[in-house]
Amino acid sequence: MGLPRPKLKVMSLTDAAAARVKALMAKSNPPAAALRIGVKKGGCAGMEYTLDYAAEIKPGEDVVEEKGVTVVVEPGAVLFLLGTTMDYKVDKLTSGFVFNNPNQTSACGCGESVALTPARPDALAIQ
Repeated sequence: MGLPRPKLKVMSLTDAAAARVKALMAKSNPPAAALRIGVKKGGCAGMEYTLDYAAEIKPGEDVVEEKGVTVVVEPGAVLFLLGTTMDYKVDKLTSGFVFNNPNQTSACGCGESVALTPARPDALAIQ
């Protein structure tokens, strides 16, 4: 019997994203345990990322603890978010979270929705 297979990390955060999540969590009222990330159907490209405060971590959610913050991923979003890096960008006229997602196949022109393909099982093999 071999060693247990290491669990895949669903996503990661840049320093900028972690700092922004930390700032948001400090202001949440009531206090939140984590930031919850998911995906839903919507927008002109077919899917949208969702962000919400999580009062508690639900069974089955993937927990990402990185750079001093806790992010949970909804179970239905895991295959769409595998390998994603969450960033936070500030430009002259806009600011917001940006998802660098290898499962994204296209996006709408306004940047509000994306087309995502679930990660393939053969792409999940750990080398």
